[in-house]
Amino acid sequence: MNDRTTSDGTKHTSGPAARGDRMDGVTRAFVAHRSLLFTVAYEMLGSAADAEDVLQETWLRWAGVDPDTVQDQRAYLVRIATRQALSQLRTLGRRKESYVGPWLPEPLLTTPDVAEDVELADSVSMAMLLVLETLAPTERVVFVLREVFDVGYDEIAEAVDKSPAAVRQIAHRARAHVAARRPRGVASAAETRRTVEAFQRAVETGDLQRLLDILAPDVVLLTDGGGVVRAALTPVVGAEQVAGVLGRIAAAVSLQPTQINGDPALIVRLGGEIDTVLALRVDDGRVTGLYAVRNPEKLSHLERETTLRR
Repeated sequence: MNDRTTSDGTKHTSGPAARGDRMDGVTRAFVAHRSLLFTVAYEMLGSAADAEDVLQETWLRWAGVDPDTVQDQRAYLVRIATRQALSQLRTLGRRKESYVGPWLPEPLLTTPDVAEDVELADSVSMAMLLVLETLAPTERVVFVLREVFDVGYDEIAEAVDKSPAAVRQIAHRARAHVAARRPRGVASAAETRRTVEAFQRAVETGDLQRLLDILAPDVVLLTDGGGVVRAALTPVVGAEQVAGVLGRIAAAVSLQPTQINGDPALIVRLGGEIDTVLALRVDDGRVTGLYAVRNPEKLSHLERETTLRR
């Protein structure tokens, strides 16, 4: 161990003990912000597996930093994660071009407190994540940081290597784009829950008329099998067509109510095993969107609740 004393009389210790203290500080800071960093990356990518990869890369870069030299550790960590997510987002775009059938976000079994934060729940809903998919990579990153996490334009500019003025323009363009495509009327949690419960009863009892009453005339069913399991390769559109699909599978499965991405949803089990996650988009008391994730690679995060933070 090596000690040195500066002119102000302060003793500074180097060696294994000092390095251990520094790593303790590095680890504490990362653990304290881990849920936030995961949420940032997940909203940018729509993939929990890729968000975990971003966290790993963020940790590797953060581990080499002296936390005492960082004025705002939260902002610093978010900046690292953002840069990694932006790089990953561009890679994902190329991967999705060859994806078999519709691509849907990876569903998360979320903790009850996510639903209590209305803005967070809206931002991670399957419907909103699909809207974010229509943004260019930099637009998506800027929108998420500004609109969901209220990050300042100067900080965003550092993260995406743009000027603050350019970031403001990108944010304005992204807001307009999202506003034109987001759900028509954001349903309350209570209304969504009632609609999901009514939908479940109609499917389980085979009440076709009740199901048609719940489904909007222009309802769209998207099924993501990833080319691994059987799924519709194109959207199923219209209440009668969607009801027909649901009627064919109802007798063979069981439906379990749950909380997915901050919204009430259903886990579809076949022979006791998770077969599908079915998320619903509700507008004005009717189901306007059904998102059926069947790709087994996207169902691994249903074993435990995921904590999301802003």
